[in-house]
Amino acid sequence: MNQTGHVFQINISEGGVPKRAVQSSQVETLGLTGDKHQDVVHHGGPDKAIVLYSLEKILALQQEGHPIYPGSTGENVTITGVDWESIVPGKRIHLGRNVVLEITVYTKPCQTIVGSFADGDSNRILETQHPGWSRVSARVLQTGEVRIGDSVHID
Repeated sequence: MNQTGHVFQINISEGGVPKRAVQSSQVETLGLTGDKHQDVVHHGGPDKAIVLYSLEKILALQQEGHPIYPGSTGENVTITGVDWESIVPGKRIHLGRNVVLEITVYTKPCQTIVGSFADGDSNRILETQHPGWSRVSARVLQTGEVRIGDSVHID
C-alpha cells in the first residue's frame, strides 16, 4: 500500500530532549546534521540514525492530557498524513526528493522523556504495551536534505 504524507517538523539537539525545530537539515548516514546524543550506547548509530514519530499520535496523546509536543520525546522527524500503525520494521520511507530510510526497530522510551507524560510513565508509547503508539528508528539508505513540508512516501 502506497501512502503519502508530509514532514511536519524536523528536530535536532546538542544532546538530550527536547529537540528544537529547524527548517531543514542534511540527512547523513549517522543522522541529521547538528543532532547529537548524550547516550551514544542506546541512541544513534547506523541502525538508529533517525527517529520518526507521528503528529497524529502526538495530538491524540495531548488529548489524553499529556504535555507531549513535537520534538519533546526526541524524534528527529515528525510526520503527518500517514497510517502510523503501518510504519513497521522493514518499511521504507522516502522524505522529499532524495532521502530514503528503512525502519529498523520500535524506539524504546527512556527516563529522559518522562516529562512528556502527565503521569511520568513514558511506557505509554512502548510498542509491546501499546501497539501502534511507538516512535520508530531508521537507517539511512540514501542521504540528502529534508525540509519542513517535504513529501513523505511510504512503500
